[in-house]
Amino acid sequence: MGVEELRQQEVEAFLAGRPGTAEDLEPLSGGAWSSAWAYRAGGEELVVRFGQEVAWYEADRMAMAFDGPDLPVPEVREVGTTTSGRAYAISVRHHGRFLEDTPVKLADATGPTLTRLLVALYQAPARPGSPVLWHQPDASAGSWREFLLAGLVDDPEKLVHGWSAALARDRKLAALSAAVTERVSALVDACPERRDLVHGDLLHGNVLVSPDAHRVEAVLSWKCSVRGDFLFDAAWCSFWASFHPGIAAADPLPGLLREPSVQAERGALVDVAARHHCYELHIGFTHLGWNVWTGNQAALAATALRLAEVLERGPLTLTGD
Repeated sequence: MGVEELRQQEVEAFLAGRPGTAEDLEPLSGGAWSSAWAYRAGGEELVVRFGQEVAWYEADRMAMAFDGPDLPVPEVREVGTTTSGRAYAISVRHHGRFLEDTPVKLADATGPTLTRLLVALYQAPARPGSPVLWHQPDASAGSWREFLLAGLVDDPEKLVHGWSAALARDRKLAALSAAVTERVSALVDACPERRDLVHGDLLHGNVLVSPDAHRVEAVLSWKCSVRGDFLFDAAWCSFWASFHPGIAAADPLPGLLREPSVQAERGALVDVAARHHCYELHIGFTHLGWNVWTGNQAALAATALRLAEVLERGPLTLTGD
């Protein structure tokens, strides 16, 4: 499942048909859904990505509208389909290290940098009537709560599907899934119908930061982005923190909750602990299905363990309630 790796000769053949002479071609790591290659052409550093859906790359092009100092979005130059039917995108290359790879010793820099990123997402202009799935042209308005509950359902219409039977066959996973579903269903009414900009996948090779971690260099891969509650991205960092010591040490959530613009917005922090807990559980549950679908048993076991810990721990004590 996931990305189909291309051979260098195939990429060279594709680029031979583009303007300029492609040089210094090299494969890039990090993407689960795209085969990415860096190269030089016309005096510029560029990246070409190949994947299954043109819509993934159109989302990246649409996200350029959010570009700013703390939310740098690479310029997408071209999106299309190859003669063999693969979707592709060509964008300007950005350099840096993956956010989740920042070491604990840089936490004093990583924390404020990550907090500024979360604030920049929060401050992107909200559109109360916009679809939750904002970058999908045929998306109905829907609701944030419906989106959350839909994530608990094994829908055959979705790309990632067919995981529920495997969870049901495992006694421990079945019990965990049932308990998490019950808890999320109980908490979802506390989740407001906000339309903040949510990236939806801030780790896993999608954010580049400077070597000293003082700034974000690029925010990549917007296909999971939605319009919902800004706390979702903070919960993403919280849930996965135990897998990434540098993120755990950075702990951006308190800084986000202390942000003056968040504090000043009436209602922004109502039921903040319940909302954050709901999103952590949602993230963990959906990744049980993801790991079943990808066949990654080690990641499935680790995610289940973390999800059980979060479920037993309950909501964090957060200021703002």
